[in-house]
Amino acid sequence: MRHTGAMGKQEDFVIRALEERDVRFVRLWFTDVLGSLKSVAVAPAELEGAFAEGLGFDGSAIEGFARVQEADMLVKPDPATFQILPWRGEGPATARMFCDIEMPDGSPSYADPRFVLKRTLQAAGEKGFTFYTHPEVEFYLFKHPPEPGVEPVPVDRSGFFDHTAQSQGADFRREAITMLESMGISVEFSHHEGGPGQQEIDLRYADALSTADNLMTFRTVIREVALSQGIWATFMPKPFTTHPGSAMHTHMSLFEGDQNAFFEAGAEYQLSPVARKFAAGILHHAAEITCVTNQWVNSYKRLLGGGEAPSYISWGHNNRSAMLRVPMHKPSKGQSTRIELRTVDAACNPYLAYAVILGAGLKGIEEDYELPREAEDDVWSLTHRERRALGIDPLPGSLAEAIEVAEGSELLADVLGEHVYDFFLRNKRSEWEDYRGHVHAYERDRMLSVI
Repeated sequence: MRHTGAMGKQEDFVIRALEERDVRFVRLWFTDVLGSLKSVAVAPAELEGAFAEGLGFDGSAIEGFARVQEADMLVKPDPATFQILPWRGEGPATARMFCDIEMPDGSPSYADPRFVLKRTLQAAGEKGFTFYTHPEVEFYLFKHPPEPGVEPVPVDRSGFFDHTAQSQGADFRREAITMLESMGISVEFSHHEGGPGQQEIDLRYADALSTADNLMTFRTVIREVALSQGIWATFMPKPFTTHPGSAMHTHMSLFEGDQNAFFEAGAEYQLSPVARKFAAGILHHAAEITCVTNQWVNSYKRLLGGGEAPSYISWGHNNRSAMLRVPMHKPSKGQSTRIELRTVDAACNPYLAYAVILGAGLKGIEEDYELPREAEDDVWSLTHRERRALGIDPLPGSLAEAIEVAEGSELLADVLGEHVYDFFLRNKRSEWEDYRGHVHAYERDRMLSVI
């Protein structure tokens, strides 16, 4: 049931901050099932009631939230996520808070992606684990907004780690990082990526719920900074045929209290049995969860791209061709032992993606999955026969294949819950059917002149 009564310390802090910072509008943020950010603005005077009772809205208007006959829902702001929006300029301030979605009786909404992740994190917590994640987010910057039928123009022609004088990308990253850190989002690294106009900004390790909230804020900040500079930012997985796609490689580990449960001194790569079983769970269920970690038609153009984009279910120590990588770390830094999943898109719904990744890893621990043989070679350079002999299976090659595997996945249904699982797959099936029926420029370019 819904909690009522006196406000807690966090709520009191927010109410005081509204007065001290002259906040006139508070944006309540939440995310639909597909990962689109939603926002409703309220006056500060309404917040006390929102903390106690929530604010009503029509859930049927949001993708995947409710059917018309069960439309009434509540947004309940999370005071721990209060931040001033720095791009709103001088004068009266605007703030934001992420919200949980509740039913009218105060119970969590089965359709809230944030709740899906919180529920999976609770399952990990019952086993004594906290799930930490560290994403490396890639994206492109273009000179102009997208136009139908026109290939976008990157803001530069630089490459991986390039440092060039008066670089628009470097100026952009500096302003974006300053804005992110003003909102309490710590950045670890930033640099130019391999494609023209492609950037990477890496967020510091945090618990998975904070990371997912930070990623939703991150995507908003990147777009706002780009627009302020007269350019366009996109997290599209593969905007160019001949240039690298944009990923969100995610480093992850489980902690038991202050101790890294993935670390065991003297073990191979210092990976504990917990780490090996967790990694085995991700590999075992990799094909099933790909529909969520790579949810768009365009996602599979990136996964087919070769190079550092994984197409096969494999793991390796410091092997960037493998889907799951065990990075090198200093022997004295046992707390930094982790694994890196390289399939995830920068355009995914981070709440659902981290929920299914964690769910797969926990399944590996529960069922004592055994980690398969390590891929020691460049997986891309192996022949089909060699990969088959090593037991290395391909990831789904299209959204249609990913949907087909997901439709038979008990793990996915359990982690997402019946409502989200059903809506998500129906929506993805519709996206595939739209794509399949569309006549593309490739077909016209190849066929009109010869057929």
